[in-house]
Amino acid sequence: MTTFAIPTLETDRLKLRGIKPSDFEAVAEFFASDRSQYVGGPRPIGGAWQFLTMMAGHWQMRRFGMWVVTEKQNDVGLGLVGFYYPVGWPERELGWHIWSPAAEGKGYAREAANAAIRYAKDVLKWTTFVSYIAPDNARSIALANRLGATRDIDADLPESTDCDCYRHSLGEAA
Repeated sequence: MTTFAIPTLETDRLKLRGIKPSDFEAVAEFFASDRSQYVGGPRPIGGAWQFLTMMAGHWQMRRFGMWVVTEKQNDVGLGLVGFYYPVGWPERELGWHIWSPAAEGKGYAREAANAAIRYAKDVLKWTTFVSYIAPDNARSIALANRLGATRDIDADLPESTDCDCYRHSLGEAA
């Protein structure tokens, strides 16, 4: 298999880049906390490693995936934003989670998600994808709504998950 070069995206304040080994410590800390409850956590350190390596490998298998979000002035990972579509998932998903409590509330997830959405439309030529969100995750539901997604009660859901589906419809691809 040929190695796929993960594209780097930039916004006014952020850089979205591929996963690096130096991101692991922050991921392990995130998954050790209750803050990870909506992405399969808390997890032991080995589970955090499996999660991060799966996200890195997703790019190689699907040619799209999740980016590490950093501020432009440094390379410290603040979270992940991007696309996820493992085997058995009904549709491609746009997801986000901010690892760093200090980075919450600054609009980083929205800014990074908007960059990912532009990439999906302009490069991948997608016209739709979804976000699967736990019904009690009010912050993610609010973000999905701000991104223009609407709840899709007719969508298929991933097995053994308790979530609602929010559909992002982009219209015709550029």
